[in-house]
Amino acid sequence: MPTVNPQMRMLTLKLSCPDQHGIVAKIASYVASHNGNLLEFNQFTNSIGNKFFARLEIDTAELAVELDSFIQGFSVLGEALQADWHFRQTPFKLRTAILVTKTTHCLNEILWRVSESDLPLEITSIIGNRDHCKAIAEKEGIPFHQIDMDGDLKEQGFQQIAQILRDENVQLSILARFMQILPNWFCEEFSGKLINIHHSFLPAFIGANPYRQAYDRGVKLIGATCHYVTGDLDAGPIIEQEVKRVLHSHSPADLMRLGRDCERIALARGIRYHVYDRTIIDGNRAIVFED
Repeated sequence: MPTVNPQMRMLTLKLSCPDQHGIVAKIASYVASHNGNLLEFNQFTNSIGNKFFARLEIDTAELAVELDSFIQGFSVLGEALQADWHFRQTPFKLRTAILVTKTTHCLNEILWRVSESDLPLEITSIIGNRDHCKAIAEKEGIPFHQIDMDGDLKEQGFQQIAQILRDENVQLSILARFMQILPNWFCEEFSGKLINIHHSFLPAFIGANPYRQAYDRGVKLIGATCHYVTGDLDAGPIIEQEVKRVLHSHSPADLMRLGRDCERIALARGIRYHVYDRTIIDGNRAIVFED
C-alpha cells in the first residue's frame, strides 16, 4: 500500500451527467473502494431534462492510493457515465479579480468576508474604470488598475482588462457594481468565471436612479440578483437572489439602503456557492447546492 500523503485532507467533486440507474451507488463504491470517506453527497435529478447533478465532499486522510491516482482513476467511471466532472483539493484560495466603478459597498463586503476567512479568495487586483475605489485597494495592499473606458476607449479598455486577467492567472472575476456592459467576446472567453450583482425590481427599472423610480412606482419589494455573466445582458444563470419588503413610509434613500443590503448579501452568498463548487451551470440555469 502506498504511503499516505500527510497533506491529503479534503476533496470536492462536482458532477453532471445523463440520468441513469445506479449513479449514486457507482460513485459511492468508487470512493469506498479506495478507502475514501464520504462526508457530503448532495444530488439532484432534473426529470425535465433527464440530467443528474451531484456535489461530494470526500475525506482523503486514509486514502489507499495517491491523490493524483484517485483523481485520474475516476475518469474510467466518469466517461462511462458520460459525465462532466471537476475535482478540487481543499484548503485552497481562488485567484480573483474585482471589477468596480464608483460604489464601494460590494467591494467592502467581499474584502471583509475574505479577512474573516468566509471566502477563500486570493485577490490578485482591483480593476476600476474610475478611481473611487483606489484608496480602498491601497489600504488593503491590493494592486489597483485604473482603466479609461470612456467614449471610444471602451473596446481598448476591455482588451486591457482581459490581458490583466490572463497575466494574473485569474480564476474568477467579480463585477462588484462595475457599471459597464461587457462585450460578447469577453463574456465568451471568461464564461463561467464572471459573477455580477444586479439590482432587480418588479417591475424592472433601467437607466439612472433606479431606486427613485422604484419609489415613484410604489414598489412593495426590492431586491438583488447575483448571476453568471453571459452575452445576454443581465440574463445569465442566476446563483442567488435577496429581497426586502418596502413600506409606504420608506423614502428613496431608505430604498437605496435596503437595496444595497440586498446586493451585498446576494453577492456574498453567490460568490461562496461558486468558490466552494456548489454551482453547476446547466444551460440558462444554475444548479445550486446550498451549504
